[in-house]
Amino acid sequence: MRPGTAPAYGAGMSDTTGDSGIQTLAPPDRLTPILFAVAIFTSAALVFVVQPMVTKLVLPMLGGSPAVWNTAMVFFQSALLAGYGYAHLLQRVGSIKLQVGVHLALLLVAALFLPLSVNGLLGDPDPAAPIMWLLATLTLSVGAPFAVLSATAPLLQAWYARVRAGHADGQNPYVLYAASNLGSFLALLSYPILIEPLATLSGQRWGWSGGYVVFMLMVVALAFTVWRRRIDQTAEPARLEASAPLSWREKGILVLLAAAPSSLMLGVTSHLSTDVASAPFLWVLPLALYLLTFVIAFQNRPWIPLNVTLIIQGATGAIVVLIVAFRSANWSLAFGLHLIAFFFAALMCHQLLASRRPPPDRLTEFYLLMSLGGVVGGAFTALLAPVIFNMVWEYPLVLVLVGLARPWGRGRLTGTHIGTLVAAGAVAASPVLLSIWLNANDGARGWFYANFPLGMDQLTMVLLMPAAICAFLIRDRALIFTAILLMIALSSQWIARGYDWSFSERSFFGVMRVANSPDPRLGGDVHVLMHGTTLHGAQARDGRFACVPTLYYAAATPIGQAATMIERRGPARIGVVGQGSGAMATYKRTEDTMTFFEIDPMVDRLSRDPQWFSYISDCASGPINTVLGDARLTLAKETPGSYDLLIIDAFSSDAVPTHLLTAEAIEGYLALLKPDGVVLLHLSNRNLDITLPAIAAAQALGKPSLHQLYYERDDSPEMAEASTEALILSPTAAGLADFMADDRWNTPARTAVRPWTDDYVNLFGSLQRSMFDTPELQRLRSQ
Repeated sequence: MRPGTAPAYGAGMSDTTGDSGIQTLAPPDRLTPILFAVAIFTSAALVFVVQPMVTKLVLPMLGGSPAVWNTAMVFFQSALLAGYGYAHLLQRVGSIKLQVGVHLALLLVAALFLPLSVNGLLGDPDPAAPIMWLLATLTLSVGAPFAVLSATAPLLQAWYARVRAGHADGQNPYVLYAASNLGSFLALLSYPILIEPLATLSGQRWGWSGGYVVFMLMVVALAFTVWRRRIDQTAEPARLEASAPLSWREKGILVLLAAAPSSLMLGVTSHLSTDVASAPFLWVLPLALYLLTFVIAFQNRPWIPLNVTLIIQGATGAIVVLIVAFRSANWSLAFGLHLIAFFFAALMCHQLLASRRPPPDRLTEFYLLMSLGGVVGGAFTALLAPVIFNMVWEYPLVLVLVGLARPWGRGRLTGTHIGTLVAAGAVAASPVLLSIWLNANDGARGWFYANFPLGMDQLTMVLLMPAAICAFLIRDRALIFTAILLMIALSSQWIARGYDWSFSERSFFGVMRVANSPDPRLGGDVHVLMHGTTLHGAQARDGRFACVPTLYYAAATPIGQAATMIERRGPARIGVVGQGSGAMATYKRTEDTMTFFEIDPMVDRLSRDPQWFSYISDCASGPINTVLGDARLTLAKETPGSYDLLIIDAFSSDAVPTHLLTAEAIEGYLALLKPDGVVLLHLSNRNLDITLPAIAAAQALGKPSLHQLYYERDDSPEMAEASTEALILSPTAAGLADFMADDRWNTPARTAVRPWTDDYVNLFGSLQRSMFDTPELQRLRSQ
């Protein structure tokens, strides 16, 4: 989506001109500009703080998937388009008094939806088709207040242009963008740093509702003040002089220039959130950079001139197109490069957009076209791409296509241009040809991997670097620049995707891939299930090892220990949240009952297909059931007091469903257990400390708990085991008696960390503790 305002049309302030041709200035009026600025500041703050807040409200129903944010962004963009469309149509009403009356009436109607909440009219989402449910639920829940509020910024600027027509700033209504973007920045950046850590969701909802009421009073005061100050004037503020209409070609260019950054914002958000966590503090960063590009692009004197932007975009665009296909060991470097490339690509498009802004009389039309472009870009990335692509192709595709917005150059192509293109094509083809030859020649492949330990990915990046340099050198020829980037993208994607993965499929919840990772100590081929860079399971294909659980589920890990311990007590009823490759099925005996609770139908399908994984089909003794849907919703339908063991294995993924780790969630798990039953929380996570909030929740509930951090053995095969962190709880001390006798389990000390609840989650604090390895974490993990 795009911010509520755009900047200054023209350069600087202009004087008015009387009938005599002599330039005059109306008397100074400082109060009216301040009132307009404060009102626009407030509306922008409300518009931008509501987005992460409302998305957080709906996350629990869809498992915390990053796609929830992308789909929600499409909704916000569409609601913004509706608001801008309304603002544009309202300008056809000649009287400002009537416009103000209509807008106030709609603000009052929208206030009936306060305080904000998730409308339950549509029931629970269908895991197989959640997009329409999410869009419809957001529309019913917050559509009216968001659309009416978002229309305020262009309306106030249009009113400002007419009310101040006799003043120098009346010809420059875009100047109010400063107040809007200041409000947007403060609201957006304050959410992860101040609002989320300090306020509960209930407090956030009521606080936002209070801000909405204050804003309505501001609009009333603004209308009253403006008309009192014009009481000596009998005439209605005149309509602005009409300028030439925008051509369809110009409209199309404006839409495309707005669509590209919108698509890239969602693309880079999806790429980064897959590698960290589905959380507002991460979603906010690309959106904040997106907003910052508007601030810079529409300045009269931009902080970063367009010629500098074009240079940096040419360099960063080429580099990121090269590296986007490959997994990087240096996460922070890759993170920074992606954000820099996105920022300058968006800035380039928005600066070109700013250079085409029309006169003030077409202000609302300009906003409408920009908003339409935001919807087009967002809908392509969030709605269309998951259907037509089996992997995240849209992000590198738009990174390449945005090169067409660069200067096309003048004159005919020279021999140097053609030679550069041919040379870059030859370089781009070299990794593909090399990999084809290696695949066809076993001896050469063995020699290659023996002498090039870095592997094909790193070699490909080295080989393609000259092509990226060629693209940068010819960056002022948009067609050739884009053609070279396309060749780089195809080559790198072919190596990374086609060379490594045996299978790939995409759903609303992300891309699941099956890779083959041969290990002689496990009999040869080992199938690995991955989502992003997270392992969801692995299975040896050799019959001798096929039914041996691997990774986090190996017998020596806390999960394996818990399953073995519970089964010693007799026939067991076991529930597992998170199906993965189905490795837990190896613990299923004839007398046991086992149920998986899985949100993604694609995961269930893959884990039951013997072509990829046979734990469920061949290793389990007896049938295994799978219940599809969010675990909080599906577990609530289970019989209380009926389970011997519940394993909550949903947190090792990069998208952490925090609602499964709140005190209320854990209390619900305990209610499903028999008196001596056990719930195990698998808390392994690369980027967030989720262990201390879980311990805090257990202590707040007054339930006994034990903690273990297991380290995989150095001498084991690569996929045989994985280091695992877990916390076990039971309704009674008797349920943990067997585990307390095992010195691998320890009673955690009291923690000062605040437990997470359905009304409070602090992911920013979890990230800080993980990054800086706090003393409390060190003590816990040294036990």
